[in-house]
Amino acid sequence: MDILAILSGVFQPDVMIALMLGLIVSIIMGALPGLSASMAVALLIPVTFGMRPVAGLVMLTGVYTGAVYGGSITAILLHTPGTPASAATAIDGYELAKQGQGFKAIGVATISSVIGGAISALALMFLSPPLANIALKFGPLEYFFMALFGLTIIASLAGDSMAKGLMGGLLGLFIGIVGLDQMNGVPRFTFGILPLESGISMVPAMIGMFSVSQVMIMTEDIFKGKSNLQDDSSSLLTGRFLPAWSEFKALLPTILKSSVMGVFVGILPGAGADIGSWVAYNEAKRSSKHPERFGKGAMEGIAASESANNAVTGGALIPLLTLGIPGSSVAAILLGGLMIQGLVPGYELFSVYAETTYSIMFGFLLANILMGFIGYVISKQAVKLSKVPMTILASIIIALSVVGAFSIANSMFDVYVMGIFGLIAYFMRKSGFGTAPTILGVILAPMLEANYRRSLVLAKGNMFAYFLDRPIALVLFAMVLIALLAPIIVNKVKRKMNSDLSIDDDPEAYVSSDVD
Repeated sequence: MDILAILSGVFQPDVMIALMLGLIVSIIMGALPGLSASMAVALLIPVTFGMRPVAGLVMLTGVYTGAVYGGSITAILLHTPGTPASAATAIDGYELAKQGQGFKAIGVATISSVIGGAISALALMFLSPPLANIALKFGPLEYFFMALFGLTIIASLAGDSMAKGLMGGLLGLFIGIVGLDQMNGVPRFTFGILPLESGISMVPAMIGMFSVSQVMIMTEDIFKGKSNLQDDSSSLLTGRFLPAWSEFKALLPTILKSSVMGVFVGILPGAGADIGSWVAYNEAKRSSKHPERFGKGAMEGIAASESANNAVTGGALIPLLTLGIPGSSVAAILLGGLMIQGLVPGYELFSVYAETTYSIMFGFLLANILMGFIGYVISKQAVKLSKVPMTILASIIIALSVVGAFSIANSMFDVYVMGIFGLIAYFMRKSGFGTAPTILGVILAPMLEANYRRSLVLAKGNMFAYFLDRPIALVLFAMVLIALLAPIIVNKVKRKMNSDLSIDDDPEAYVSSDVD
């Protein structure tokens, strides 16, 4: 492999211009509710028809990672995730924005996204064949346990009440199975409403639960006399963009761990950046020394979510390039972009077209690095949204939400779904129910149900024997048990330690023991 030829192929004027334009457009599109990464890539594929393969495909991969990052900007500032991948970021990001640390929160999201994306690009370049082979060994049972493991995250998203978190998760699972049965085509819970047969679209539901409910709460604040997101909104524009070195060192283990998790989730077809961010967020909270800060403005939560969702982008490209299996909806669209350029995934990409393939991979790495600089410029302007009066801001959010929900399928029904879910989420939030467990249930329900039923078919009546014959499934099952039991064991140990310390610190205990 000629490294100089690869570098000279990437640092060409047409490639760099295409990459910069793709990043700018995709970050802005990613920040707009409803305009997902898949939509951004799909809209820009026609632009690549007249380009050289390297220029066109580097631009598309840059658009992919840029759109995923862009969703964090509005998630932090407005509690309105631009993409589903940024839903977890909104939990702590918006709390930090309300505390006057919106600019710093975006800085943490930016550096985390850059590191996560860069690690995934390096994994794409050096680990593609072996990692893709591991993904091939995953069957329906393994995917079922992956989804089940994802549901254990509900415990960490439940807040103060586990019961309310579980109820929200169950509501999400119910919403996720509305529509035609995946295996026999029978309508379920549609009540004769034809559009419901295709299911409740996740993006309008998510926009409603995060954005519309937030507008309703903002409306309450308006009536209480609050005019801006921040009483002193200028504070959002001051201070550091990037965290201090001591803060960065504290966040680095979370970023690295979440990046590795994101790469692995990205390799699994169908998982996606949204699941990757929730899994990493849960693990960050579970392993944190201060889990009580999560949900109240924890920088670790932003770092985990953003490093993981951008790491998923490179992970999803690994099975795409090596096996022709797209790891996400965006990767499926990118497969079309490859075919348009006359590149067929598989052995030839790494032999006949090796120079082009590695140029695309290096361009993807460069895109993640440049994303940090472009993100700084765009976010510096985006933070000024906090100066906009809440009356105007609420109107803008509603307008963008309606456009975003409608644009998914050009359907007013999706707009109605958004409104209904916004109303439901408003009452949930006022009653102390978190919306995050519900969204997670909606995301995981199809994956959980479909793979469980496929496993039953493949087991041929002997599920136990089929389960024991799948070593990866056994490992995943053990992970689910650990995830469920670990919090209980840790709490018991902490209670015992606290009781022991209280006895040791009580001077009367020593007096009574001496008297005895």
